Formats: sequence, C-alpha cells, structure tokens
Amino acid sequence: MSSLLARLGAAAATRPWRVIAAWLTLLVLVFAAASAFGGTNHDDYNVPGLPSQQGTNLLSERFPEMSGADARVVVHSDAGPLAPGVLTDLGSRLADVNGVSAVSPPRMSQDSDTAVISLNYRIPVTDFQGSEGVDALEAAVAGTRAQGLQVELGGQVPENISKPSGTAEAVGMILALIILVFAFGSVVAAGLPLAVALVGVGIGSGLITIMAGFTGISTIAPTIATMVGIGVGIDYALLLVTRYTEGLRSGMPVRDAVAAANSTAGTSVIFAGTTVLVSLFGLRLSGLPMYASFGYATFAMVGIVMLTSVTLVPALCGLAGTRVLGKRSRARTERRTTSPLTERWAIRVSRRPWLWALTALGVLLLLAAPVLGMRTWPQDAGSAPAANTIRQAYDLIDSEFGPGANGTLMVAIDLNKVPAAELPAIARDLAAEPGVASVTPVLTNADSTAALISVQPTTGPSDPRSTELLERIRSDSPDGVHVTGLTAVFADISARLAERLWLVIAFVVALSVVLLTFVFRAPVVAVKAAAMNLLSVAAAYGVMVMVFQWGWGAELLGLPHALPVSSWVPILMFTILFGLSMDYEVFLLSRVRERWLATGDSHRSVVEGLASTGRVITSAAAIMVAVFAGFALDGDVTVKMMGVGLASAVLIDATIVRMVLVPATMYLLGDVNWWRPGGRRDTAAGGDGGGAATPAGAPLPLRAR
Repeated sequence: MSSLLARLGAAAATRPWRVIAAWLTLLVLVFAAASAFGGTNHDDYNVPGLPSQQGTNLLSERFPEMSGADARVVVHSDAGPLAPGVLTDLGSRLADVNGVSAVSPPRMSQDSDTAVISLNYRIPVTDFQGSEGVDALEAAVAGTRAQGLQVELGGQVPENISKPSGTAEAVGMILALIILVFAFGSVVAAGLPLAVALVGVGIGSGLITIMAGFTGISTIAPTIATMVGIGVGIDYALLLVTRYTEGLRSGMPVRDAVAAANSTAGTSVIFAGTTVLVSLFGLRLSGLPMYASFGYATFAMVGIVMLTSVTLVPALCGLAGTRVLGKRSRARTERRTTSPLTERWAIRVSRRPWLWALTALGVLLLLAAPVLGMRTWPQDAGSAPAANTIRQAYDLIDSEFGPGANGTLMVAIDLNKVPAAELPAIARDLAAEPGVASVTPVLTNADSTAALISVQPTTGPSDPRSTELLERIRSDSPDGVHVTGLTAVFADISARLAERLWLVIAFVVALSVVLLTFVFRAPVVAVKAAAMNLLSVAAAYGVMVMVFQWGWGAELLGLPHALPVSSWVPILMFTILFGLSMDYEVFLLSRVRERWLATGDSHRSVVEGLASTGRVITSAAAIMVAVFAGFALDGDVTVKMMGVGLASAVLIDATIVRMVLVPATMYLLGDVNWWRPGGRRDTAAGGDGGGAATPAGAPLPLRAR
C-alpha cells in the first residue's frame, strides 16, 4: 500500500496540472449528471415490520383517501372570532390543491379566534417533488393572509421540507482557514486542505443528488454528509501537507517529499477513511430505509474526499513546491532548539501513568453518566425554530386545542376481523382510556371493510405518557385494530433504534478491531483503541443529554426549551464518530509504532510519537471542532445535535483520550502493546499505517518547531 501511494504521489507531483484538470473535469461532469438525472430528497417513514406500518398498510389498501400525506392549515385572528365565510372560501381553495382527497370542516377553538383545517392527500408525502406540495398550500392560503389573518402550515407536507442555509458550512470553513493559517504560518499551505475539501465535497454532493434520483435520500442526509466531508477532507489534507512540509524541512526535493508524505500519512488516510466507510455499513443494521440513506450519502462523500486527498493533495503540493513554507515558519524552525510542549507533556504523563490514566477515566465516566437517563424521540415540529411556520402552527394548536392535538393517534380497524357492530364499543373504550382528551366519530370506507377513529391524547407527541397511552391501546385492542399516525410511527422508530443500537455498536467495534489489528499487527492496541473510542462516544452522548435533554445551553443554540435527543442521532453519531476517531488513533499509533520499531524502547517511542504528532492532532481536532460546531447553528434540530455531539466527541477524543489516556495506558502496558500471537516482532521500521518507512534523514516531525 505505502509503495503504491508513494508512486501515485510522485506521479501526481510530477504532472500536477493533469491531475488537477482531471478532478475539475470530474467535478463538472458530476454536476452535469446531477442536473440531468438527479432527484430530490425526502424522508421515508415506511418501515416494514413496525406495528404502526400494519395500520398504514390497511389504510393504503382500503381507505386510500385517508392513507396519504396530511397537512394542517391553522388560521388565527388577533381581532376576535373568525368569520365563517373566510373559512368557507379557504376550504374551497384547499380542496382544489393537487393531490388533496379530503378537507375536514374547520375545528374551532373555544373563543373562535383560531381554526384548524385538516387535509388528507391520496398520495404519500414522498411523491412530492421538492417544495411543490408546500408551494401549492402557500398559493391557496395567500388570499386569507391578505385579509390580515395569521395562517400557518403544519403536518407532514410542510414538515418534510428541508432547506440548508449554507451558514453552517461557511462558518466552519472560515474558522478552519484561520486555524490552518495559524498552524502552518503560510497562506499557501493553509489553502491546500481547503481547496481539496471543497473539490471533494462538491463531487460528493453531486453524487448524492444523482443517488436521490434512483433511491430515497433523507432531507438532512446531504447536510450530515457535507458536515463529515468537510471535516475529514480538511483533516486528511492537513496530515498530508504536514508530512510534506516536514520532508521539505529535512532537505528532501519536492517530488521525494510528496512521495514520502503520500506513503506515510497517505497510508494513514486510507486506513482511517476505510474505517469510516466500514463503520457506515453499520447503519444498514438499523432496519430503517431512512437510516440507510444517511449511510449512502456519507459513504459517497467520505470515499471521494479520501481519493482526492491522496491524489489532489500531492498534485497541489508539487505545484506549490517550497511556497508552502512561509518565511516566518522557516525562521522559527531554525531558532527553536527546545523540546516541544507535547514532548514535555508526554514525559510528565510517563512519570505518573496510573494517576493520569485514572483521572482521565474518571472524567470520561463523569461526562458519560447522563447517558443512563437519555431519552430519544424523532424531531418534530415542536423542536423546529420558533420563526418556522410549522413551529408556529404547532404552538397555536398546542395553546388553543391542547398539546395532544399535535399528536393524534389514528386507530385503523379491519372490519373483516372486527364486526362493525363492535365499533361503538371500541370508540367508548378509547374515550375512557386515561390520557385521552377526545375521540372523533367513526369513519367507514365505501365498502365497509375498514374504519378509522382519531384519538387525541392529553399530552404532546414527545411526552412519555403519550407513548404509554399508545402501548395501552395496543395491548387492550383485539386483533384487527392497529394504531398508526405520525406519533405512533415515531414511537415505533424510537423503539426500533433503541433495540438495534447495541447490534450496530457490536458490528462497528468488531470490524474496527479487525481492521486495526491488520494495520498494526497488534491485537492489544486494537482492543485498547476500541475501548478508548467507546469511552469518548459515551462521553459525547452525555454532553448531548446535558445540553439538549437537561437544557443546559439549549437557549444559546436557538432552542426555546429542553427536548429529548433525536432518535436519529445516537446510532448515526456512533458510526461516524467511531470511524472519525480512528483518524487520530491511526496517526498517533503509527508514529509510536514507527519509533518503537526503530528503537525497541516502548516508553521512549510513546514520548517521541506523541511529540511528533501532538501539534498536528491538535490542529486537526481544532478544525474538526470548528466545522462541527458551525453546524450547531443549523435550523434543523437533528443537524444541530449532530454538530454539538461530534464537536464534543472530537474535543474529548483529542484531549482527554489521545493526550492523556492513550499515552498513560501505553506506558503501563509497555511491550505488551505490540504483542501478537507467535511472539514475533517486526524487524523493519514501519510507517504510518503500519508499513511505510520513515524517509532517510527526516527529523522527528514537528520536533524542531
């Protein structure tokens, strides 16, 4: 692998314009293909095997006019009761909206200043292209708004639209550029990782759009993929450029320095990126098509970014030559003779490894403790930004009709299994259930083979008592009675994801251990790395619980109150984080192993490995944190949680884990770190990723800075 990457890097550095032209051509072709064949993103909540899916299927087969998408139009007047004529005219316009099968009579609030008109569609929400469903509703209500009334839109059709603002990406890129300039002291060197990341993310985004034309891609999957793509793209390029500048400082020619960087750091990039890709396969085990789309999108993005890193970075380095070394950087390198801060830190940790290991472990367990009380719920309109129309509709319904009006349960009854004569008794039993606010009259389809009853709880959709009510209704109902609706679907999805989380964790951890064992030929290091990653992920989960579920800082993130952790986040975050954390693990351990093979001194190798990678890991982590924290500004709550969770995890991983716990445990284990069956030891010096040699004459990287 390392020799192949060395030849690839040398070829790219020799003919940089050809490589650059090839990638730019691919970028143009992908965007052209995306324009011609690309599709739109949508969320698909159909999940075979869920209890709510049985009710959905029954309605689709026998009550199609009630089985498609739904929407709610909320009309409010600050001047007093609404005029009936206004609502009649609005209802007529809504009935003419494409796809609408039924428009309910207005439901009036007690003081008659608010009305809710419910719409049922004959088509599922996934059949709408882009924002056409919302655009049609906006056109229908425009006349009512022109009369000075407040009109807000809720329900599946408006809630299924996601419009990334681009603010999060811009903030992350600006912060990353500042950190890169500070790290390299050269605008040219700082610009290389950003340029590579932009090209890789651009091509990856085009591929995701193309995939959306052939398979379902969630509305927020491209945003998550972009967030990860920017982070790893800059990180991978940073590792390569750092290794390249080290080669230049050691006196190597440009072509040789590029080849050496690609053979060492490039091997780390390949193995770290492969770990991310392998981890993403764990999303398939969630059993949710929507989750699989997150995996497809992020897989495409990370795969392209990884390829651009080991081809485009060498080309740009070859083109830039020695200009990546700023004058100040060279002067600072010549003057500095003392040991870097990270080397002194490593020596300090080595003197009391038990103390540092136990302290770090205690801090991680303290941060992870809140995860024991973590509660999950898929994001809904109640967690949307306050200015959003779906949130305005949600709040109006909550205040005028009660919180349960936003989480109606749909009870679908198969009249081939349940006699029609029992329908009144079923309705009475539902109304008598504790926690039920109201029950609508029974609706029957045209051929009397299916019936539908709507149940309004006294509590909101994300309230645990609503889920308890759902479970009671299901347990008390006879065969042929199914509870569905968005609240029931969300409850079932949360239960499915909680059940599958441990399966995904086991899968990802096992594959990561196998891959690391292959890379370092050291099973002890592999198992220890997996345990460290589990600790950092658990600590990040705990931070999310404190911020979102406990509400510590929720208002600073634009949220009006505390809310459960999004059900989509734990598994998605785990698979991404477990792969991302391997970036620093592979880079650090590669240098430690390289020095161990060269010296045979397990303790000295840890000090020298940490000293040579501490600064670049800190810079890479700072960039990751900046990029992910930028996405905490996104209006979508799931993206916001992912940004906070990933930023917290990377910060914890690069400080407490990599700078304290990893070196402390490696000191304690000594030569046991590198034990392998048979007791053999490699005799040739290894490089990044387990196979490349350190370039002859190259100093310990970053030691002289």
